[in-house]
Amino acid sequence: MDLENQKRVKDAADKYGAENLVVLLGAAEAEAAGLAAETVTTGDPTFAGPLAGVELGLGAYHVVENEMKELFDPAVYDEQIGMMEMVLDVDEIAEEMADIRG
Repeated sequence: MDLENQKRVKDAADKYGAENLVVLLGAAEAEAAGLAAETVTTGDPTFAGPLAGVELGLGAYHVVENEMKELFDPAVYDEQIGMMEMVLDVDEIAEEMADIRG
């Protein structure tokens, strides 16, 4: 997660309270999604950004996880994400995200 997005997430958590936020990710690889989820949960593991040492404890989900997919209108989901879902390793992404939340 780049430094600007870390700042946006931190500012939103400060303004609205971490208990009121959920982060929805769309990274193409499980490792990238996991790193972003870790960043908004336990802090920036690289210790380079605004979330270095900051444990927000936010819930983080990937848009292709079943829990999220169910929330979207199926036609909109298919139009916006369906093609990407066919080339992503959805199971690996879901497993990585569950591990981070676990």
